[in-house]
Amino acid sequence: MKEMRRQGELIIKPCEKIKGRKLDHLVLAEGEQTGHKHSISHGKAEIYEEDGTLYLRVISDMAELTHPDHKTLAIPKGNYEIIKQREYQVGEEKYREVRD
Repeated sequence: MKEMRRQGELIIKPCEKIKGRKLDHLVLAEGEQTGHKHSISHGKAEIYEEDGTLYLRVISDMAELTHPDHKTLAIPKGNYEIIKQREYQVGEEKYREVRD
């Protein structure tokens, strides 16, 4: 089994199956503060979405996930679920996505 990987607030978790509809871009997340994007810049890959969850299929032997504020991350061939980390809001009694 492949290992989980992380870039900023994104966790890239290996999974068995890809779900949802294929998207026409290679952006996994866009920073709310800076507008910088976590995107596949090299290699062949596809992104799918189902009920707000993103899935990544790396078709080539390796793909690179890039973001201007983070080290480039090499992702091997396979299927992955993309998870955005959340943080607890003290006083508001709720969780929110971590912002990049």
